[in-house]
Amino acid sequence: MEHVGRSPVQPKVYVAGRAAKPIVIDGKLDEWDGAPWSDPFVDIEGDLKPNPPYETRFKMLWDDEHLYIGAWLEEPCVWATLTEHDSIVFHDNDFEVFIDPDGDTCNYFEIEINALGTVFDLFLVKPYREGGPALHGWDCKGLRTAVWVDGRLNDPTTIDRGWSVEMAIPFASLDGTPPPRIGDQWRINFSRVEWHIDAIDGKIVKKPNVPEENWVWTPQGAIDMHMPERWGFLQFGP
Repeated sequence: MEHVGRSPVQPKVYVAGRAAKPIVIDGKLDEWDGAPWSDPFVDIEGDLKPNPPYETRFKMLWDDEHLYIGAWLEEPCVWATLTEHDSIVFHDNDFEVFIDPDGDTCNYFEIEINALGTVFDLFLVKPYREGGPALHGWDCKGLRTAVWVDGRLNDPTTIDRGWSVEMAIPFASLDGTPPPRIGDQWRINFSRVEWHIDAIDGKIVKKPNVPEENWVWTPQGAIDMHMPERWGFLQFGP
C-alpha cells in the first residue's frame, strides 16, 4: 500500500568526482578515500518517522565509461537467501539504486543487490502509478558488482558490523544515455530495505506480518520509491 505523507524536503545533491583510476570491484571500500560520504540514510517518509537504527551511506565516482558506487550498510546480522539473478531481491535485505539520467521521470533504471551479491536489474518505462510497465528482462550489460561482509553471513550466533557494496555501471548500458560531461546532473536515489528478523533453531527468519523498513538517501515523503521527481541529484564533478 502507498501511504502519502507530507511534501519531501529539498532533494539532496551529491557531487561525484572523477576517479583517478578504475575502481577494483571487490566489495571492499579501500580505494575510495578521495570521495566524500553521503549523508546517512533516513526513513523513506522523512521526518514523519524516526531515524534508522543502523547507518547507511554511499560514495560515487566516475570516469569516461562507468559510474562507480560504493556503499556501507551497518547491520548486526547480515543475511540473504536469494541466489538467482532477477529474483525479487527486496524480499531480502538489500541495497537499491534508481537512476533517471535525463530527469524526465520516465525511462529509468533500478538495480538491487543483496548480501549474497544477487542482482535484480530492471527498466521502467514510467512509474507504476502511471501504469508502468517494469521490464524485468532488461539487463545492465557489463555491470560489475561485489559484496563484502564484515562478519559471518547467515549466522545468527554472531554480531556482525555490516556489509559493503561496490558497483561499476557502464554508461553504455543505460540505453541511449550519452556519457555525462562535467557539470551534468542526473536524478538518482538510493534505498535500503530492512526486514525485522528472529533467530529460530539457529536460522534467521523474517517476523511474520511485520512490514519492512525503507531507508533512503533523499526522503520521498511517501512509501514509494517510484516518484522520480522527488529523487536527489547526482552532479558530475571534475
